[in-house]
Amino acid sequence: MRRVRRLVPLQRLRELSLVLILIIVIVIFGNQIDNYYTPRTFNRISSTVALITLVAVGQTLVLLTRNVDLSVGSMVGFTAYYLGRHLSKTEDMSPMVLAAMAMGIGGAMGLINGLLVAYGRIPAIVVTLGTMAIYRGALVRYSDSKSVATRELPPWIKDLPQETLYKFGEYELRALPGIALGAVIIFFFILLYSSFGRRLYAIGSSPEAAHLAGIHAPRMVTLAFTLCGALSGLGGMVYLARFGTITVEAGRGLELQVVAAAVVGGVSITGGSGTVLGAMLGAILIGTLEQSLIRMQINEFWKDAVMGLCIIVAVSVDRILINQLTPWWSRTELQRMPEEPHAEV
Repeated sequence: MRRVRRLVPLQRLRELSLVLILIIVIVIFGNQIDNYYTPRTFNRISSTVALITLVAVGQTLVLLTRNVDLSVGSMVGFTAYYLGRHLSKTEDMSPMVLAAMAMGIGGAMGLINGLLVAYGRIPAIVVTLGTMAIYRGALVRYSDSKSVATRELPPWIKDLPQETLYKFGEYELRALPGIALGAVIIFFFILLYSSFGRRLYAIGSSPEAAHLAGIHAPRMVTLAFTLCGALSGLGGMVYLARFGTITVEAGRGLELQVVAAAVVGGVSITGGSGTVLGAMLGAILIGTLEQSLIRMQINEFWKDAVMGLCIIVAVSVDRILINQLTPWWSRTELQRMPEEPHAEV
């Protein structure tokens, strides 16, 4: 056991335990649902996971700074509708330009959140609850209560969810999950190796110590919210490609799934701890639960109840890991340190 403690950091233990839970959940649903282990089930779950993962990556950046963004669902909905309305009038737009537009719209919304939180010194939960309603109201106003229909969209955006990036046997890695996976890989290395990532962890771990170290916390917090908005905007493009028909209800309730994915994945709500890899694993668990419960014909109320239960259990387990296992792991690290040689008299 001591060797395991030496080889596996505490954060990796959280992620490995989540993988084990995910395997157990898949086995349970596989025994309850006919034809569960099929490419069709995999594609359904991966499409759901793609959107949750993409936005959860941005939410992780915000959570690391001891904040939270509850407006991500409204940002996804507004961006999806705006892009759909724009594409219905301009069909020759390239995918890269559309993605840049999506990230620009979402980034602007996230920047507003960041400025109010970081420089206005208003609690993030208050700011983002307000902007959640404002952005949703802006969507209603802009749409004039009209929907974007799938038939109005160009063929390439409707075909995007079916595009295959890699095939392994009968299973396929399609474009939308590929976009989410790309975001996870990029921000995994950014948080792990860049000064930006180290500063986010420092701010979340101890704002006072970060200030003494010369880190400009307001600027970093604003950047985290802006990136969260940009990824939510990209999530709006993914939402548009997946569903096609966009109404004023687009993205409603997504914030619950995203926060659940991040927290279940080991991202601490008190900041300074967690990875985007854990957030992705949490999103896979949330997406698997959602699609499996749909297959079992469980009503919407119980689906939301399960999501809420996941958050409570995840936070409780996280506290247990922090309070009980961290000292145990720390003792192991101290035991690994070589003793200082005694000075000869």
